[in-house]
Amino acid sequence: MPKGRPNTMNNYGVLLNELGMDETFITPLREKYLQPITALLYPDVGGACLDSHKAFVVKYSLHEDLDLSSHYDNAEVTLNVSLGKDFTEGNLYFGDFSQDPTPVPKYVEIEHVGAQGLLHRGGQIHGALPIASGERWNLIIWMRSSAIRNQLCPMCNKKPELVEAEGFGDGFTESPEDDVPETVNLCSLW
Repeated sequence: MPKGRPNTMNNYGVLLNELGMDETFITPLREKYLQPITALLYPDVGGACLDSHKAFVVKYSLHEDLDLSSHYDNAEVTLNVSLGKDFTEGNLYFGDFSQDPTPVPKYVEIEHVGAQGLLHRGGQIHGALPIASGERWNLIIWMRSSAIRNQLCPMCNKKPELVEAEGFGDGFTESPEDDVPETVNLCSLW
């Protein structure tokens, strides 16, 4: 069975598309349940038009990945769900939106409780402090809006040059040059 790394920063975990979970689980979750919430909470970053994602599970343990340094996600909105196991410490931390990741920013620390999820802007600097014992697993869903990212790449802040990709790729799509996000009647989502 193929096994890619979850992302460039985590060494342990699995990409859920490799298990065939994109169309059967993650896409319906994003479209039916998460997008109505993100439309209300994050209209400024395309929360109403999230049309692709990258989903993976990451593992933290004492002799593997202990923590995750300050970073941004390749997403407009991220869902991070603590799947649990027994662990101590390892809280999440958040800095400002579009803040320089070095040096370590001033941040707010959030306890990541098992079976609870946290939604945040992908462009908000964040990380995970080291676990002190045990093992922690997290489900991460990077949700993307092609209407937003076709205009400006969230990682390099430049107009993207599109190349063929498998699956959702990085959330970019071929579109007319003048494609801009439309406003959405939030009442119609309910």
